[in-house]
Amino acid sequence: MLTDRRPILLANARLIDPSRDLDGIGDVLIADGVIRDARRGIGAAGVPEGTDIVNCAGMIVAPGLVDMRAFVGEPGANHRETFASASRAAAAGGITTIICQPDTSPAIDNSATVDFVLRRARDTAIVNIHPMAALTKGLRGEEMTEIGLLKAAGAVAFTDGDHSVMNAMLMRRALTYARDFDALIVHYTEDPHLVGEGVMNEGEFASRLGLTGIPSAAEAMVLERDMRLVALTGGRYHAASITCAESIEILKRARDAGLRVSASASINHLTLNENDIGPYRSYLKLSPPLRTEDDRKALVAAVASGLIDVVMSDHNPQDVETKRLPFAEAEAGAIGLETMLVAGLRLVHAGELDYTTLIRAMSTRPAELLGLPGGSLRAGAVADVIVIDSDTPWVLDPAELQSQCKNTPFDEARFTGRVARTIVGGRTVFEHV
Repeated sequence: MLTDRRPILLANARLIDPSRDLDGIGDVLIADGVIRDARRGIGAAGVPEGTDIVNCAGMIVAPGLVDMRAFVGEPGANHRETFASASRAAAAGGITTIICQPDTSPAIDNSATVDFVLRRARDTAIVNIHPMAALTKGLRGEEMTEIGLLKAAGAVAFTDGDHSVMNAMLMRRALTYARDFDALIVHYTEDPHLVGEGVMNEGEFASRLGLTGIPSAAEAMVLERDMRLVALTGGRYHAASITCAESIEILKRARDAGLRVSASASINHLTLNENDIGPYRSYLKLSPPLRTEDDRKALVAAVASGLIDVVMSDHNPQDVETKRLPFAEAEAGAIGLETMLVAGLRLVHAGELDYTTLIRAMSTRPAELLGLPGGSLRAGAVADVIVIDSDTPWVLDPAELQSQCKNTPFDEARFTGRVARTIVGGRTVFEHV
């Protein structure tokens, strides 16, 4: 759905705006693509003629979500996902801004490819799409890209996707150059040599399944090295996907030392653990792998405290032919654009997080880190807004998902709460009926 931009009044809603620490009853008036006001009593005072008045009946109105880590197949892997299909999935999940990864074909490692992504997304997508650019040319970890030119072209951050830069000198130079441009380095921390042939978390459960494990040290060692490089350079650094308690301790020490570091955790690692793999469920083969329940609880506590800044989808569509294989042979990855928020609501309903903390981690904080508009219901902010029906129970049917691939770890999962409406730039792009 893509409607016109006539004024919209979201009336009688529960407003949750982490940018103002606001959680209360009120209305939101949207006109000309921006939020005109968000407070109690707007509707009673009168609204412009022709305004579309939506009675939210106590449903939650919040800033649209900013997904900081998602793979979109364009260019080169359109069979997995396109900007059009990803944006439809995002809108259905309450995501108004997608940050796409550079591990495409060709990689997003030059200004022309950044320009292609921005143009293609503008022409075909119904949500905002911004690219991260490659940190090294061809994602090979050998030669740094032109950070200044790529940032000027529109790249919002720099990463090698799911590749770790193992050359410490190269990483030091990248952090130094990025510092001079105030650019954010987003690094996937996993030592490929320690990963080896591993396919799931190393431990008793992997041994019982007869599968080769991946130790959490593979993540923690690279993160520890990176923290020392940040201390040397003073660069801005973001850990792409934290999964274990060891990494949280490293991150806390870096924060306490005043380093400019932040981190994300995926919704999968916050709501699932290695035991959910059960009888070799290949749709739960992820990279990095699902960890223990103790690790999951530590991640949730770190989000609650603000130590982990961002919750992201880690959307990674895979063909059914690459997922319906023996666990060790299946490709890693899961789709997540449509389930990021609803899975997060599980944490709220379980009392592990509150709504404000969840929305801050999925909207306000990623917008701040990337210097993007959004993440707020303040007057004058861009009108990227979602309405959440937080109480309706439903069961996920993969066939109804908007993504081109259906490799969801939440196949037939029961959820409570879903997105009722998604507004991007003042236009309604999704409405649940």
